[in-house]
Amino acid sequence: MDTLTSHRPDTWAANTPHASVCYRLQAEAEPDALCRVLNLFALQFLTPHSVQVSQHGDLLHVEIGIAALSWHRAQVIAQKMRNLVCVAEVQLEAAPSRLELAFG
Repeated sequence: MDTLTSHRPDTWAANTPHASVCYRLQAEAEPDALCRVLNLFALQFLTPHSVQVSQHGDLLHVEIGIAALSWHRAQVIAQKMRNLVCVAEVQLEAAPSRLELAFG
């Protein structure tokens, strides 16, 4: 199976192109904050291709890269992140795909 393809189809945006996205967020530096955020992907059978975390005072700065998402699904996940009590801010942006980075 292609690792860039989700197991769970996006029925709301089945005919839209899929792209790589980058989530940038700040969350409270609590022991379970990162697990809560990453669980949102696990529930969708998605695996991020990159995760970077650094702590600055009382906040975690997190960047998550994931490929093969429709923009609709990416926005839904971002909104679910915003609904987490431990998350202070979420930014979502389109990112170059991993293939574009490799051959670009």
